[in-house]
Amino acid sequence: MTVPEMNAQRTKKWTVAGLGTVLAAGAVGCATPDPVADSTVAPLSPRIVSLIDENRRYPEWRNFPRQGAAAPDAAAVSVQVAALDSASAATAADVAAIDWTLDDPERFARRIAEDIAARPLASATLRTRQEVEAFAQDLRDRGRAPPPVPRR
Repeated sequence: MTVPEMNAQRTKKWTVAGLGTVLAAGAVGCATPDPVADSTVAPLSPRIVSLIDENRRYPEWRNFPRQGAAAPDAAAVSVQVAALDSASAATAADVAAIDWTLDDPERFARRIAEDIAARPLASATLRTRQEVEAFAQDLRDRGRAPPPVPRR
């Protein structure tokens, strides 16, 4: 038997041992409790867990309408339409009661544009790209270490 053939058994043993260690560590990691579920780590976690537990079974088939359910008749639809019309009328009355202060939107937009134009721009905004690059290079030059001090 040659040396590589004899070392093959050793490699297989180390592979099995390493794989076993990884699997054991994974099993321990899966078996440990979740620290996020602890109320000291996350104070809202008990509330969240209770909400999840309450709604775990939702949705159920009984919450969905049957396929063979008949469409509502014309009287029921007309009642719903009348309710929507009255709600729409009430909303329109509420909107009409609002005291609108914006009479001329074009004048308002023009005034805002003039206000923005009247404000001075920052000097950095007015610089060209070359000026910004020159300023950055000046900062880089000033940031270099000084030459070494000659020793006597």
